[in-house]
Amino acid sequence: MSTSRIASRLSRVKPSPSSAAQDRAAALRRAGKDIVNMVVGEPDFDTPDYIRRAACAAIEHGETRYTPAAGTLALREAIADKFKRENGLSYTPKDIIVTIGAKHAIYNALSVTLEPGDEVIIPAPYWVSYPDMTLACQGEPVIVTCQEADDFKLTPAALEAAITPRTRWLILNSPNNPTGSCYSAADYRALADVLLRHPQVMLMTDDIYEHIRFESKDNPHPVAIEPQLKSRTLVINGVSKTYAMTGWRIGWAAGPADLIGALDMLQSQSVTNACSISQAAALAALRGDQSFVAGWVDTYRQRRDRALELINATPGLSCRTPGGAFYLYVNCSGMIGRSTPEGKKLETDMDVVMYLLEGVGVALIAGSVYGLSPYFRMSIATSVEIVEEGCRRIAQAVKDLR
Repeated sequence: MSTSRIASRLSRVKPSPSSAAQDRAAALRRAGKDIVNMVVGEPDFDTPDYIRRAACAAIEHGETRYTPAAGTLALREAIADKFKRENGLSYTPKDIIVTIGAKHAIYNALSVTLEPGDEVIIPAPYWVSYPDMTLACQGEPVIVTCQEADDFKLTPAALEAAITPRTRWLILNSPNNPTGSCYSAADYRALADVLLRHPQVMLMTDDIYEHIRFESKDNPHPVAIEPQLKSRTLVINGVSKTYAMTGWRIGWAAGPADLIGALDMLQSQSVTNACSISQAAALAALRGDQSFVAGWVDTYRQRRDRALELINATPGLSCRTPGGAFYLYVNCSGMIGRSTPEGKKLETDMDVVMYLLEGVGVALIAGSVYGLSPYFRMSIATSVEIVEEGCRRIAQAVKDLR
């Protein structure tokens, strides 16, 4: 196909590195290689029965037609109730739009707000899609490196230094993918004080991992801490991680009327609405029994603790204790500069993950794609047996280095 058919702005965007890593692991497995997959960023639990039954009932009851572009009123009411109950935030259904996953909400928000050259502050390590979605919408990602010594969190001084007259958004993700770092109420207070001095900067909070927290049940939100930010904040969330509903593709955004109205207009002219059956399932998820969530989090915690024990016992590797999500962001600086049994020198964290994949069959993602090296991300959204086997192979591969 002639490249002239493709808009030039798409040349700024890269394919998803996490999807590419998953595809490479799958290809090796099809070729007969024994692969321990520690790439996938989704729960390994099944969607709870009561949610699946609600979807089946929706089909049987004929809920198979278009819904309002913003989503069914019942689901938006349930989301509003969830905000009040869990986050201390006051939104009405008209302040909320249901989207095809949280990722869709983020992309659409950037699409309806960015002019060419507008800047989006993205703390690194970051979820891989933030910079490329910004580029696809003709914005400019401003990457602010967050150091391990600061628990990979954005500091007020770093935020202040990154803001310019062209700054349009700050994106905050807590608990964070890939590091598992969690912003505290004090962290948000300090960042809010900076934002109050720069009224042109909007705040987007990606809260998709909010219920997967290990050290504290507190669930602070910057808008609850500083209500003055509400008029310029878009709150993003969805059912994917908490309820093991990644494939159902239901997310949402809540925010000021002009922004929600623009998102509604764009959605009505692009995808019309999120799947009606998935909306019914999401309604059941939010209205139904939540007790299983704590059990799932306990399971993730056990996996995290076992993985930390094994990784930190491996010379050349270290990892801070993540406060949430289901990833370890492993410092592999001790492997850099050493050579594989075949004589290849490991010069980058990409070299490290390729060595671990090709050499011992462990699939991971290099920290460079998250904006901070030398690290790799390890998903613990898998059984403890797989976690142990993956860590055993990694330890052997490190031992084999020269």
